[in-house]
Amino acid sequence: MAHPAPLYRRATAADIPAMSAIRLAVTENVLSDPSRVTLAMYEDYLDRAGRGWVAELDGTIAAFCYADRADASIWALFVQPGYEGRGMAKHLLGLATDWLFAQGHERIRLATGAGTRADRFYAAQGWRGSPRDDGRNLDYVLERATGVTSRCA
Repeated sequence: MAHPAPLYRRATAADIPAMSAIRLAVTENVLSDPSRVTLAMYEDYLDRAGRGWVAELDGTIAAFCYADRADASIWALFVQPGYEGRGMAKHLLGLATDWLFAQGHERIRLATGAGTRADRFYAAQGWRGSPRDDGRNLDYVLERATGVTSRCA
């Protein structure tokens, strides 16, 4: 059965409750202390510290991504359980990386757990991973390909 096409758009303050609910619902990269991710963090990444995007299906926020302008990183990329495998994470990641490259960054980074679905996802998207000292996590880097221009303004 074909799924409806998601609507991709910039995140707004009205989306924060749905994004927070997704973040708390995921079964991988679970927060050990959910209070560490605050409402102010979500708000800051909407415009001041970065930019956020959502994937919406039939009026429901099904996935979101945030890019941090200051350190050229992906702060968050999460899909609501039950909505995985529809290409939303790949599309959102593309929007975020295009935007960061358009900001003048040549290299983008993120961190994720080693041996996870996220680890395999980023590797499949062309990111290069290297283990952290703790052995449980990976730092990933994506560099702008020579001669490639951004799709996102």
